[in-house]
Amino acid sequence: MKTGNRSRVGRPLCFSIAALAAAAGMLAVVTGPAFGQAAKTAFTGKNWAVAKTPWGDPDLQGTWTSDDCIGTPLNRAANFGDRLYYTEQELAERQARIAKQQETDSQETVAESQRVGTGPPSHWGERARRPCRQTSLIVDPPNGRMPDLLPEAKTRPVPEGAGNNNPKADSWEDFSYYIRCISRGVTGSVFPVIYGNGQQIVQAPGYVTILQEMVHEARVIPVDGRPHASPNIRSYMGDARGHWEGDTLVVETTNFLGNRTGFGPNGGGTPTSDALKLTERYTPVGPRELRYEVTVEDPKTFTRPFKVSFPLTEEPGYQNFEYACHEGNYAMFDSLSGARAKEKAAAKAANQ
Repeated sequence: MKTGNRSRVGRPLCFSIAALAAAAGMLAVVTGPAFGQAAKTAFTGKNWAVAKTPWGDPDLQGTWTSDDCIGTPLNRAANFGDRLYYTEQELAERQARIAKQQETDSQETVAESQRVGTGPPSHWGERARRPCRQTSLIVDPPNGRMPDLLPEAKTRPVPEGAGNNNPKADSWEDFSYYIRCISRGVTGSVFPVIYGNGQQIVQAPGYVTILQEMVHEARVIPVDGRPHASPNIRSYMGDARGHWEGDTLVVETTNFLGNRTGFGPNGGGTPTSDALKLTERYTPVGPRELRYEVTVEDPKTFTRPFKVSFPLTEEPGYQNFEYACHEGNYAMFDSLSGARAKEKAAAKAANQ
């Protein structure tokens, strides 16, 4: 469906960070080296401490990925009950599967008995480097499962294009906002999926910018204490305002457009309402790891708030690459033209 990055070798960046920051009124800050990155030191053990930017904020800059939690379900399987973490034996088994997959990916040729398929070679996929310790991305409620929908949410008319990955192909509006390369929403842009899980954090005095690899969202977040925009101003990604609690970046986002994206993969699932409020926390827990957490409140959709959390890691050489979405997205054109061809064939058969 998409032509986002499948290989992390030699792909260019699709945007200029300096140009992006200039749009936010920060050009004077960003034209030099990477905003205090040189001040970062890879302390280990008890000596590790969070680096600071030249202006004194915690320095979270870098490109972070949730790849290690690829395949971790949003909702916990019932057989795990309230158990958030795998046992050591279960982790060892998962590590063995990762090692086996890495061995398969490293093979440049296939076995003589291998059947030809239509999919890409396995090494094009992105993989976990180590097993995610969690049995689910949802950490609260304790059972690791999304709360029930409210009755009005169950019967809420869902507009065309919201969370629809199995379209009728009557119109381009049948396709989801993700398939149409418009947006995956905030959580859909952070939750781990099969590839494109990069989150590049760039800082300047009074601002934190998060550049998300897939569908190239860019969130410019003021951290200078200003209030939210008027509730009359709404968008797919909402209105974000941040502040610091110790070394933790806290981002509160409101002012969403209702009935656009949900909490399934890539923003699919039941769309949330215009009452949605997200409170994200980015907490450094080691030289190359952030703990991401988001509390979801939508009193028009869910019976109670819930919380998702998982690690983001900084991997050597990892960077955001161009996500050529519209440029190579032939699936929607092919689906629409195929549907029209079938209609013509049916009409012709009916007239014979």
